[in-house]
Amino acid sequence: MSENPQIKVIPEHIETRERELADQAGQFRARIEELPRQLGELDAESENLRITRKTLLTLPLPSPATGPDRPDIPDHPAYQQVLTALADAGRPMRARGLCQALDLPILPKNTEGIRSKLKRLVSRGILIEPEPGLFARPDA
Repeated sequence: MSENPQIKVIPEHIETRERELADQAGQFRARIEELPRQLGELDAESENLRITRKTLLTLPLPSPATGPDRPDIPDHPAYQQVLTALADAGRPMRARGLCQALDLPILPKNTEGIRSKLKRLVSRGILIEPEPGLFARPDA
């Protein structure tokens, strides 16, 4: 009986295929071992989200926002006119410039009257004085 070369190739092919299958099986076993850990992490995160939702839903609702405390503006309409002129200008101004913006004659009594009103608005926190004699809205 002579040795057939094809018969010799078949066992080599079978061995190669067995090694490939063993490698694939090993990879699948490693993945199977990894999946429970990953599933556990997903379950834990899901549980944390459920607890967070439950906690947030049990918190009392905050009262409606009233905004920051607004200082009391004096009742006299001249104060509102001064604030409007400063808002319209959009920049810090001096008492003299406000007199001009309010169409008041540039007289010492008018300039000092406006300066007095500006100082009162600064003392109440409605305006700021970034440098002496210069007045601005805090949000400008």
